[in-house]
Amino acid sequence: MSAERIRVAILDDYQNVAFKFGDWSSVQDRLSVDTFPDTTADEDVLAKRLQPYTIICAMRERTKFRASLLDRLPNLRLIATTGRQNAGIDVAYAKTKGIVVSGTGGKGNSTLEHIWTLILATARHIVIEDARVKASAIPWQTTIPMGLAGRTLGLVGVGKLGSQTGKIAKAFGMEVVGWSPNLTPGRADEAGVTYIATKEELFKCSDIVSLHMVLSERSRGMITAADLALMKPTAFFINTSRGPLVDESALIQVLQEKKIAGAGLDVFDQEPLPLDHPLRELTNVTLSPHTGYVSDSNYEAFWGQTVENIAAFLDGRPTHVLG
Repeated sequence: MSAERIRVAILDDYQNVAFKFGDWSSVQDRLSVDTFPDTTADEDVLAKRLQPYTIICAMRERTKFRASLLDRLPNLRLIATTGRQNAGIDVAYAKTKGIVVSGTGGKGNSTLEHIWTLILATARHIVIEDARVKASAIPWQTTIPMGLAGRTLGLVGVGKLGSQTGKIAKAFGMEVVGWSPNLTPGRADEAGVTYIATKEELFKCSDIVSLHMVLSERSRGMITAADLALMKPTAFFINTSRGPLVDESALIQVLQEKKIAGAGLDVFDQEPLPLDHPLRELTNVTLSPHTGYVSDSNYEAFWGQTVENIAAFLDGRPTHVLG
């Protein structure tokens, strides 16, 4: 291998944690690393910025590597992404161009923990009351939280995360129902969830609707204005999966018109959320900046294994190859 250092770009590391949670000492003498913490969707900007790099480290799905962009990166030989899959990368096309795509595992239960953090913060109006206390506002108490015992949690998607979310709901004394396009009564029973035959029925009967679906062309926009219109005026909507699963404009409208009690959102159509986005102005939403997967333990796995994947690639034995 040439003594010239391999150029590496680290993308979308908003919190500058790549070097804090990954030990790069084993490869630092072979690499020249640049970091780009800002995200851009402009392909011309990306192509110009990334053209010199042989290795790109991608954080989740923040930057999209479509075929058109890959065609403009002649030096690229490895995309080291965090996570076991990345829908933002055209892995099949990358393979045809001789570009290896490697992934990582994770550690802990950060997403599950965040789901319940968001549900509880939303149902108990924690953000509103926190802001009022800090602002020395009067009166001392203004909101009335929803008691969870005896209420119904509706799960749209009853895979691993959905079923785990349901188990915790039962610890609060909640009823748990579930629906998804492929859910069967047998699978619902195995997950300990009451089977609901239609999406419409689930939205009508639930006090909290929590979304747990994988984004695909089939599922994009699956939560419609008609679905949201069926919710109780006292109900809450929670999305920790992906923004484009939901008709965002319809969700904003029902929140603006207070046709539901509120929403807890960790994901959005466009991320980072634009500064002038209407969701930022609403008082009946609890927002987090897509941090469901973020934790110290998960970052240790992400960046530790990213370094391992780069080292393996440099030694001619790529590991954890996707696709």
